[in-house]
Amino acid sequence: MPDFAQRGPITTLHDLGLTDSATLEEMLRKAVAEFPIGLVLPVTASDMRAAPFGQIIESLASADYVDTAVVVLNRADSVDDYVEARRRIAPLGDRAKLLWTDGPRGCEALADLDAAGFNVSVPGKGRAVWFAFGFLLADPRLQAFVLQDGDIENYDNGMLVRLALPMAHPGMDFQFCKAYYARCTTRMHGRVVRLLVVPLLRALISVMGNDPYLVFLRSFRYPLAGEFAISSLLARSNRIPCDWGLEVGTLAEVFRNTSPKRVAQVDIARLYDHKHQPLSLEDKTSGLMKMARDILANLFRTLTSRGMVFSKGHFITVQAAYLRLAQDAIRQYHADSLMNGLDYDRHSEEQAVEGFAELISETGAAVHHDPSGQPALPTWTRVVTAMPDFPRRLRDLAEADLAEYAD
Repeated sequence: MPDFAQRGPITTLHDLGLTDSATLEEMLRKAVAEFPIGLVLPVTASDMRAAPFGQIIESLASADYVDTAVVVLNRADSVDDYVEARRRIAPLGDRAKLLWTDGPRGCEALADLDAAGFNVSVPGKGRAVWFAFGFLLADPRLQAFVLQDGDIENYDNGMLVRLALPMAHPGMDFQFCKAYYARCTTRMHGRVVRLLVVPLLRALISVMGNDPYLVFLRSFRYPLAGEFAISSLLARSNRIPCDWGLEVGTLAEVFRNTSPKRVAQVDIARLYDHKHQPLSLEDKTSGLMKMARDILANLFRTLTSRGMVFSKGHFITVQAAYLRLAQDAIRQYHADSLMNGLDYDRHSEEQAVEGFAELISETGAAVHHDPSGQPALPTWTRVVTAMPDFPRRLRDLAEADLAEYAD
């Protein structure tokens, strides 16, 4: 996105098209000599077998600036899944570690955490990322971790480089760096960001006032981007939601645990595409409606924990303000699509907004009834206090699985 505007309390790092990828890669190679980084790739059994993951691994084979790459295999309970994943990540060599959370040893580790009083029973991307952070924290050399999705269809190493460099470069001082990009093919994607999160944040600010956390969230161009880089110190201190609220919940923890001055967002791609979720208007327990519900619950509960008081009337007002702002956004996106030759289904967008609006009042009522909700995963600081050897155990687990199931 060729502009250089800085808006809000965080730093925006643009891609002005003036520096080639090779130059940035060389800068990162020099930086990681003193600032080693780890890479996190969470994948399910189905994603691991899909074409995008293979292309990502093929590209990462040349990324010699990555010290350790931990691939977290989750939602996979078959030895065949493990063996296939091991085969597919072989191009990365010894620096690739496969952590199988659903294998016998992974399940035993989960049981021990549960017995110690840690609630880690909900599977999903959040738990996979949490395990990966613990795995990497066992190596005190690693200074930052970079999280990337395993289903990016147009991946190239420049995405990784642009995420990692703001963390590793000695001339910068960031503890957290979030990706942003334009999600479109022949049409605009990212409906939950475009049609829910952005107008909702504007509505909340108009109704509840300029709360610093809302202003912080509003500063991100793509707050639901799955890719980010985080310092090892912050990864140790952050709580991670285990549902679709992972991205918003992570930003809430970053806001809580560090200064916005040490937070950046970086343009990692002109266009970006990955697997698309169905809207699922008829079934609010799946698809984008489930994602939207989890995001709303996380956002409302975070604001409640900051002392913001919501009555039933507040949620009705927020819903009304959101609906007006989201409908205005549809008009804007329609015009933008026309100018860029994109397909635009205005009726479908209107239906999505109406569905999201219903969720605001429904989720608000649920939060009003239960302000705490599903607890986030514990911080690694807390886990290590109770179980000092657990991160090392994750390393041993991966090595034992490799020894038993290697071809």
